[in-house]
Amino acid sequence: LEPLKEFILPGGTPAAAACHFARTLCRSAERRLVTLNRAEPVNPTTLAYVNRLSDLLFVAARAINKESGLGDVLWQKARGSGKKQ
Repeated sequence: LEPLKEFILPGGTPAAAACHFARTLCRSAERRLVTLNRAEPVNPTTLAYVNRLSDLLFVAARAINKESGLGDVLWQKARGSGKKQ
């Protein structure tokens, strides 16, 4: 995969979109684990695992889109308005 130069939006093939969706679930779980860790200790390996899993899902989505010939779905800034599309 080529290095990232722009913000990537979730999407592409159904399989890549599913990976992006799973990644958002991992990020949500990670935030909840961090909140839980404030109240009671959470194994640091668990926190690291969930973080790395979300990264793996992001790379998997990019690889699936590349393999399909679609490539990444890039965020496009609206011309002249300063707002995203």
